[in-house]
Amino acid sequence: MSKLKPIEYADASAEVRAVFDDIKTSRNLQDVNNFWKYLAHDPKTLRRTWESVKEVMEPGAIDGVTKEMIYLAVSVSNGCGYCIASHTAAARKAGMTDAMFGEVMAVVGMANETNRLVNGYRVPIDPSLDR
Repeated sequence: MSKLKPIEYADASAEVRAVFDDIKTSRNLQDVNNFWKYLAHDPKTLRRTWESVKEVMEPGAIDGVTKEMIYLAVSVSNGCGYCIASHTAAARKAGMTDAMFGEVMAVVGMANETNRLVNGYRVPIDPSLDR
C-alpha cells in the first residue's frame, strides 16, 4: 500500500487545482475522488491522465453510458475494486439500470470463462474469423 496521502484541494498547487477544477466542472462534482488526489503527487501524470480520460470517455460513436459499462467490464476483469466502484457509479449516473448492470456482469463472466477455455485448449483461430 502506498505511503502517500491524498492531496486535498486546499493543499494543492495551482497546476493541480486547475486540473481538479476541470474534473469537478466536467463531471459536475463537489470534489474529485481519491484516484485524482493520489495522482496529484505527479502533476504531469495527473494532467495527462485526466486529458486522456476526458477525451476517450466523451460521447462519440459510442454513447457515454456504453463507454462507462465497457470501462466497468474491463475493471471487473482486471480486478480493480476502486475502478469498479467508480465506473459503476458513473455508469449509473449516465443511465445504467440494475438490469443493464446484471447483463454487463453476465457478459463479463461469460467472456472470462470462454477466454480461459480457449486459452486452455489452445484453440486456433478459424480462417473465417482472421480478418
